[in-house]
Amino acid sequence: MRYWLMKSEPDEVSFDDVIKAPKQTVAWFGVRNYQARNFMRDAMSVGDGVLFYHSSCAVPGVAGIAEVASTPYPDASQFDPESHYHDPKATQENPRWISVDVRAVEQGRYLPLTEMRANPALEDMVLLQKGSRLSISPVTQGQWNAILKLLREGKR
Repeated sequence: MRYWLMKSEPDEVSFDDVIKAPKQTVAWFGVRNYQARNFMRDAMSVGDGVLFYHSSCAVPGVAGIAEVASTPYPDASQFDPESHYHDPKATQENPRWISVDVRAVEQGRYLPLTEMRANPALEDMVLLQKGSRLSISPVTQGQWNAILKLLREGKR
């Protein structure tokens, strides 16, 4: 089993949206970075743990715990000319971009980025490295366990 941090802009898809979705599951679409795509395509497995992270918002942070709920499949938004994520070079025969389904598992308290930065157990986390902008990054088991503990403190 692997662990991942997956960033979503909450005005596009928030963790609350995932909880309200049918089967508490959404497609993770719109990834347009090759390294993040390769993580989804080549390294993610059904059941892997996901830290659902809200980015590009007033208070970025981990909003909940999720899991990878499907094997990779072509991201439909790449084929839609009306989509912000359209890729004119992608074809049905040769898709360039990948989606996986993500299912909500648990909503703990919101864990702000500032608190993560202050935690020594997380100092090597990819998210916290200078210049890190990946929308999907691997998380070690130690980091996963430390974040779960923090999320479960004062659970709402």
